[in-house]
Amino acid sequence: FSAEFEKNLSRMENEESEKYLKEKKIQSVMKKIIVSGFQILKLEYFFTAGKDEVKAWTIQKGTKAPQAAGKIHTDFEKGFIAAEVMKFEDFKELGSEAAAKAAGKYRQEGKQYIVQDGDIIFFKFNVTQQSKKK
Repeated sequence: FSAEFEKNLSRMENEESEKYLKEKKIQSVMKKIIVSGFQILKLEYFFTAGKDEVKAWTIQKGTKAPQAAGKIHTDFEKGFIAAEVMKFEDFKELGSEAAAKAAGKYRQEGKQYIVQDGDIIFFKFNVTQQSKKK
């Protein structure tokens, strides 16, 4: 492993780096390092997606839905109602949220649901304002 090599490779455009690796008959080990690190640390990720943004969130394996929601905002955990979930692989295969729903691959989960690596989740929550005591 060469940190200098990986740094230089990361600064190249994708096409340029692919050509360079092919010409030199070498491979980057960055993906292997990241995957190994996630496994050793018992980490996984889930996605949230909106109209303008997709985001990956890192959690410990075994994290329940309310605690995963709390990674986004503490109010999401406090007011957790449910998690609407589909697997990334199902989304990739079917091509859309609507197709996943039509195929029965989109489901609602409760507080005991253990988030799985690669889940795409829409959290339902409700937080009421606490009245100030006088």
